[in-house]
Amino acid sequence: MSAYWPSLIGGMLLGLSAIALLLLNGRIAGISGIVGRLLGGSQIPSNGAFLIGLLSGPPLYMLAFGNFPSVTIAAAWPLIVMAGLAVGIGTRMGSGCTSGHGILGLARFSKRSFAATAIFLFAGGVTATLMEFMR
Repeated sequence: MSAYWPSLIGGMLLGLSAIALLLLNGRIAGISGIVGRLLGGSQIPSNGAFLIGLLSGPPLYMLAFGNFPSVTIAAAWPLIVMAGLAVGIGTRMGSGCTSGHGILGLARFSKRSFAATAIFLFAGGVTATLMEFMR
């Protein structure tokens, strides 16, 4: 059970930060939108602060638990970069990402977010299944 505590705490902190951003700024905590606005030069102080807070998570984790969690990535860097770009383009085309649709959109009973989250989960399941068959 103790192996699940970091994920549980991280999920609760993510939810609390999304709620705080919505209540204090009236903004949805969709990472693709925040990064898009930041790169577009809009709302730099608030978007920059959110991004700094997001990036400070791993160092804070290390301070709390003494080391970084073990992560193994079995893909080449060019593939990782291409996948990241595809996700970024897809989130802009889909008007949001899993954080905006999946956390706050579902909590607000947004029909668009229900559809987007269902598609995210379905596509992830299909991709994982296909990747397992390709091994």
